[in-house]
Amino acid sequence: MHLTIPAAIAAALLLSSCALGDREEPQTGESWLAGDHHIHSRYSVGYDRENLPNYTIGGDAIYPTPMNALMARTFGLSWIVTTDHGGPNHSKINFDKAYPELQQSRAALPDVIQFYGMELNTPAADHSSLIIPFTVDERERLMELESSFDKYEPWPPEPERDREQTMITALKTMAGLKEKPVVIANHPSRSATGPGAYGLDEPRELRGWNDAAPNVAVGMAGAPGHQAATLSERKVARGAYREFPTMGGFDQMTARLGGFWDSMLGEGRRWWITANSDSHVHHTEGGIDFWPGEYSKTYVYAEKSHAAILSSLRDGRIFVTTGDLVSELYVEVMGESESAEIGGSLTLPGTAEVSVRIRLRDPDVPNHNGDNPRVKRVDLIVGDVTGPVADKTVDSNDSTRVLKRFTVDDWHADGEYLSMTHVVPIKGPSYIRVRGTNTDEAEPEQDANDEDPWQDLWFYSNPVFIDMAPWPQRN
Repeated sequence: MHLTIPAAIAAALLLSSCALGDREEPQTGESWLAGDHHIHSRYSVGYDRENLPNYTIGGDAIYPTPMNALMARTFGLSWIVTTDHGGPNHSKINFDKAYPELQQSRAALPDVIQFYGMELNTPAADHSSLIIPFTVDERERLMELESSFDKYEPWPPEPERDREQTMITALKTMAGLKEKPVVIANHPSRSATGPGAYGLDEPRELRGWNDAAPNVAVGMAGAPGHQAATLSERKVARGAYREFPTMGGFDQMTARLGGFWDSMLGEGRRWWITANSDSHVHHTEGGIDFWPGEYSKTYVYAEKSHAAILSSLRDGRIFVTTGDLVSELYVEVMGESESAEIGGSLTLPGTAEVSVRIRLRDPDVPNHNGDNPRVKRVDLIVGDVTGPVADKTVDSNDSTRVLKRFTVDDWHADGEYLSMTHVVPIKGPSYIRVRGTNTDEAEPEQDANDEDPWQDLWFYSNPVFIDMAPWPQRN
């Protein structure tokens, strides 16, 4: 059953949150900020399929935007994006109804950075988070993009809009804007029928997006939302992946070692992963979702502002975690004369060794299930960068390997912080990334339909790239 929030309760929540917000200390400087780029409000409407384009507010997702923001802050988030589904004439719903409520939410909870955006019904593909930069004309920008490119926006329908070229045109249009949006492919393998048997989102398509607008189409959801599905009355598979399951709560495009994500990184593409809630309705109220931040978090290293957070999302200064397994993660790759951290790159003068230093925070407090999960293992993963592939359907990188598995005997503990180092020989362009878990699984296994997500936790860093300087020219 879909529940609604009475206006009086919502007003009380807003007054309470304002009072709390007055006592918040302002944050300065860069730090790891947890967020969620895929959250639905009551303006993800329910359409009357027998009488389109009529709709019901709260017919799909049910919560007001201020409620989402308040719950996000309750569960430790510093930033969120409101991403309501498109549909027939939905651009007007966003313009007339969702945006004014977002402005109310921003005023009520100024300590939560709130972006305007939507979940695009992507032409010739599945869904994508479209994050609009925080500008004076953000309302008009989304109106233009949604009305022009969402495949279900036109009424009467325009089937010819549902083509790959429409999405390429959309991305090139976004790339031409002074303030560029960010696009992240959501639940990319939810329609897959097996390992490597992709559905609506194919490797070729995602490469095409990144080719068309590398500063706009920057990545995909590594860990999809709907992670509470196995806890709900409906007992749906984690992430609502009904055909081929998630693996440790992560999409196969990310979770398979040497799989699609590694193939993208092996081309040298700056293709990042994120995590989100895809919150519509909480699993205790008839839905299959956690609240924003309750289970999954996307951390960006940034100052606490719209511009800085969006820049870090674009630049891959990101790690993701489930179940609050870790709350800070630093991966530093050090050469003789320079170093780089998550999302960055360094250049070596030739064959050399680099020192990789990993430092993470394993919080010694209960998570939102009342558990205190501990990091059991940290994996240092290395792959070769060999440049663009001729076959755009490739979804593997055979060079990717786990170079070192750290356990409790390999790291130094200083309170909640765990530190470990390893020397890595580098013979050519490479990337280094890190993941960890509280499980004994050497590789993330396929998730069972009755699995408790709280017992199967992982974190992933985005990569650090290592480039090689060209040999000097001889006279």
